[in-house]
Amino acid sequence: MLTRNIISHSLPYLHKQDKVYQALQLMNDYHVAHLPVVEEETFLGIVSEEQLLHSDEENQLEELSFTDSDTSVQASEHFLKAIQVAVQKNLSIVPVVEDKQMLGIVTYNDLLRNASDFMSLNLPGALIVLEMESANYSFTEINRIVESNDAQITQLNTYIDPESKNMQVTIRVNKTEISSLIATFQRYEYNVKYYFGEELYENELRSNYDNLMHYLEI
Repeated sequence: MLTRNIISHSLPYLHKQDKVYQALQLMNDYHVAHLPVVEEETFLGIVSEEQLLHSDEENQLEELSFTDSDTSVQASEHFLKAIQVAVQKNLSIVPVVEDKQMLGIVTYNDLLRNASDFMSLNLPGALIVLEMESANYSFTEINRIVESNDAQITQLNTYIDPESKNMQVTIRVNKTEISSLIATFQRYEYNVKYYFGEELYENELRSNYDNLMHYLEI
């Protein structure tokens, strides 16, 4: 899904001649902490609520500096790019542009909702997180193990742990009772870090749950 497909046209743009108090009021009205500043239809950058709160409320926005560097995404980019920008820049909204022309805004909540749909989190299924050396990763073998247990992989993500340098493979399968699948992975000597099926199962590495959150944020 491209970012152009999830644009919201309900959020306002700011203009250089707007005053600080007006921008703060709009952010309050629309429950966001950032808004884009445009000149006609050209994207100039983003201002934040925190920035405005440290400015004189009668100042015009043109007196402030706009954060432009890597705070927008192109309409032709995948919506996962917008999630990356929102997370890295800690943004409540992400402007969508075509070259420098504003097309609309994507909110963080919209991104999370679309990410949930993208990963089929609303459908029945289970998550399994495996850990291995990168050289030992084989999608073919993992898929064969899953299919041998009458399941299918509906989502797969890989992540290199910066500390251990091992690969973590998070897979989502289309069944919720996965005890036999877990047993098969363990029989093939896979390190099953944790898994979520009909019930929540944990092992001694439960403290690494943050890595699963990293996966969900892409």
